[in-house]
Amino acid sequence: MGGGPKSEHLLVILPFNAPTAILDRIRRNHPHITITFHHLSFTETPWKGREAVPHEIYHDATLLITLSALPPSPQDCPKLELIHFTSAGTNHVAKSPIYTDTQIPLTTSSGIHGPQISEWVVMTMLASSHHYNLLHQWQRDHTWGKDPRGLGLLRNVHDKVGQRLAVLGYGSIGRQVGRVAKAMGMDVIAYTASPRNTPESKKDHGFIVPGTGDPDGDIPSAWYSGTDKKDLHHFLAQDVDHLLISVPLTEKTRQLLGKEEFEILSKRNAFIFNISRGPIIHQPALISALRAFDEHSSANASNDGSFAVGVVADIKADTSVPGIRGAALDVTDPEPLPSDDPLWEAPNCIITPHVSGLGSAYVDRCFQVFEANLERREKGEKLINVVDRAKGY
Repeated sequence: MGGGPKSEHLLVILPFNAPTAILDRIRRNHPHITITFHHLSFTETPWKGREAVPHEIYHDATLLITLSALPPSPQDCPKLELIHFTSAGTNHVAKSPIYTDTQIPLTTSSGIHGPQISEWVVMTMLASSHHYNLLHQWQRDHTWGKDPRGLGLLRNVHDKVGQRLAVLGYGSIGRQVGRVAKAMGMDVIAYTASPRNTPESKKDHGFIVPGTGDPDGDIPSAWYSGTDKKDLHHFLAQDVDHLLISVPLTEKTRQLLGKEEFEILSKRNAFIFNISRGPIIHQPALISALRAFDEHSSANASNDGSFAVGVVADIKADTSVPGIRGAALDVTDPEPLPSDDPLWEAPNCIITPHVSGLGSAYVDRCFQVFEANLERREKGEKLINVVDRAKGY
């Protein structure tokens, strides 16, 4: 009679060494769970393993924690009841039979990335606007910078107070970036697919790292929504100084931003951050927009550097200047980016190899989401961070 929770088998397949302390914590708190850890080495992309995972390893698993490895077919995992991904999105497994042909609940680690990624956004934002490359070069050259052009650039640095950050996709990452941006004196506006017209609809119901984010959705001064180009263009036309791309990659968001969108953003020569997925941007159009601005900047820079458009100013001074003044990209299309891709040479563009979310707390926070759902599952409560297969996220 009774007897507590049923016995379960947790299979963990990850591209790093077993997090022993975390697994021991799960064993202590959930003694009915048996854990198997399988290390899977990955290629240069984290979405593909170097070797195949044996089919039989999935057969007795009732729970699975993974980055991308999944059973080849539903028949290989007859007991599987929950899959937790250590990534924020699931676009990389959207064609798997487990995704398309089963109703096994899928949960993500959305909510854990905000602290690291918001710091990456601020780092790249300030490295660009404060001309860090120039300052670093002076230091390497043992030069107490006195050249007129360099000093002219620095005299025209604008701080962020009063500038507008538009967050395209106001999820957990966007909320934390918004929180930090507001602390810097910026105005924040948000965009989501569905309307957020009530206090309840503006709340974040997913996993939240304590002390971060925007749990009640109070930060944006204005909230926009929609799923068509007209709605998107209206949002982008709101005097945007910086645009954060943090929407998930779906068929609807693939190449969401292209020539038309960059022309709208050229109103204030917005600076673009992409921490989501590379294919959301039409990359050749971005390169063209960056080149257009850089070419105009070079042509109009003064000899003494007292004013040059380009990266000199964060706020556009000449409304006739075309293009985008800069971009910081932690994601590209494809990944890894080929060494001969023209994006590498795009002006005023910072590229990092999909690392903005990495940090020492990453693994523990991934498991915290899973453990929160274990508690909810045992109590019969609704899970958090559940993937809506119809929406793609």
